[in-house]
Amino acid sequence: MRITTLASGSAGNCTLLSDCGTNILIDAGISMKRIREALCQLGLLPQDISAVLITHEHGDHTKGIRTMTKQFALPVFAPRTVANHLHWSIQGIDEIMTIIDPGTNIELDRLEISSFATPHDTPQSVGYRINGDISFGFCTDLGHVTDEILSALEGVNAAVLEANHDVDMLKSGHYPLYLKRRILSDNGHLSNEACGELAVHLAKRGLESLILAHISDENNTHGKAKRAVAARLETECADCMPALYTAPKASLLTVDAKRSAPCSA
Repeated sequence: MRITTLASGSAGNCTLLSDCGTNILIDAGISMKRIREALCQLGLLPQDISAVLITHEHGDHTKGIRTMTKQFALPVFAPRTVANHLHWSIQGIDEIMTIIDPGTNIELDRLEISSFATPHDTPQSVGYRINGDISFGFCTDLGHVTDEILSALEGVNAAVLEANHDVDMLKSGHYPLYLKRRILSDNGHLSNEACGELAVHLAKRGLESLILAHISDENNTHGKAKRAVAARLETECADCMPALYTAPKASLLTVDAKRSAPCSA
C-alpha cells in the first residue's frame, strides 16, 4: 500500500491511497490543477483515480471537486449530509455521487471501504478505513477521540492522524478567544498530546506506519508534533514504535506501508 499526501493543513487537504491496483483520493481541498500536477509527478492521470472520498464539507477538503466533476466526472463518495451540501453547490454531482454513511461498508475493486463519524464543527464529518493488502485508517478534523473511532481504527497497519496544534502555542497565540475555544472544543481539532494517546492505542494493536497531518501553521510545528507523539510512543510502547512522518503543507510525502511480523508487546 502506498500513501501519498498531496497537501495537508488549513489551506487544503488531499491524500492519495494506492493499493491492489486501485487509486483513491481522500478529500480534494486543493485546485484540480495542483491535483493533476501531483498525480503527474507520481506517473498518474486523473483518469487513473477510481474514487474520491470526502470527509466533510469544509472548503479545505472540497474546493477541487467542482472542477474535478466538470472535467473528469470522477466517482465521489461522501456521507449523506455532505452529499446534500455538494448537491446544492455543484451542479450535476448527483450523477457521480455515492452515499457512504458512518458504519456503511462498500467494495471498490479489491478494496473494502468503511466510514465512521468524527466529532467536528460541521453537520457531518467522517473518517475512513480501507482494507486491502493491509488496513489503513484516515482520521483528521476531530475534537476528541470517541469509542467509535477507536473501534473503527482497531488493528490498522497504517494511518493518517491529525496532530493539529500544540496546546500552549494555541493558548498563548494571537488567535481571537472564540477561535481558540473552537479549536480546543470537543468538536474542534486534535492536539499533539491527544494524537499521541491515540497513536499509542493503535501502536499496541498493530500500527506500523503513522503520518501526522493537518498540522497548524500558526499553533504548531512539524517538529513539535513529531516530538510529542514520539515521546508518548517511546514511553508506552517502545517495542512497537511505528515509523513516524509529518505531512507537508504543499508538497508530496509518499510512504510505502507494509505489514511486518506481529509485535511481541
